[in-house]
Amino acid sequence: MKSIDVKGTLRTETGKKATAALRKQGGIPCNLYGEKKDKDGKPEAVSFSVTADEVRNLVYSPDIFCVNLNIDGKECKAVMRELQFHPVSDQLLHIDFYEVTEKKPIVMAVPIKLNGLAEGVRAGGKLAANVRSLKVKAPYNAIPEKLDIDVTELGLGKTIKVGELSFEGLEMVTSPSVVVCQVKMTRNAKSAAAAAEA
Repeated sequence: MKSIDVKGTLRTETGKKATAALRKQGGIPCNLYGEKKDKDGKPEAVSFSVTADEVRNLVYSPDIFCVNLNIDGKECKAVMRELQFHPVSDQLLHIDFYEVTEKKPIVMAVPIKLNGLAEGVRAGGKLAANVRSLKVKAPYNAIPEKLDIDVTELGLGKTIKVGELSFEGLEMVTSPSVVVCQVKMTRNAKSAAAAAEA
């Protein structure tokens, strides 16, 4: 997994007024969740803010990152867990981060990459990816940038499901019945198949 540095500033005021003022000044409110719990056993968040420039390459990227967070000089490693955007303006409103360690497994959606020329494509079919990413569970430092999937032997009308895949050191979280990709029949492929039968 790639890494990226992000600097933040601790927030002392967290009410609606303070949050609105922060956004007006171009800041983005954030929370960092980790091992810390409150008296009721619920995760306790560290509230901080970042600038839009500071997180642009993190948010608007197809890649996944381990974030080297520096909040007023205090450093930790984290992953981005949740983003909130304004429904009309699409302005980034809030980011949740989750602190990670080398031992504790986390769940992350990892982009897939289909490799090879499928048999079904050579026969005139069309390869289609049904999902862009798959959820896996592992310590953050064992999670790859992408999941490589070999489609070379995928025939016409055939599919690859999550249950057929395995990656060393990773536990698949996405349901085994989810179709990852398939080779769809095209008109040309149907014509060729009909001609072959005739």
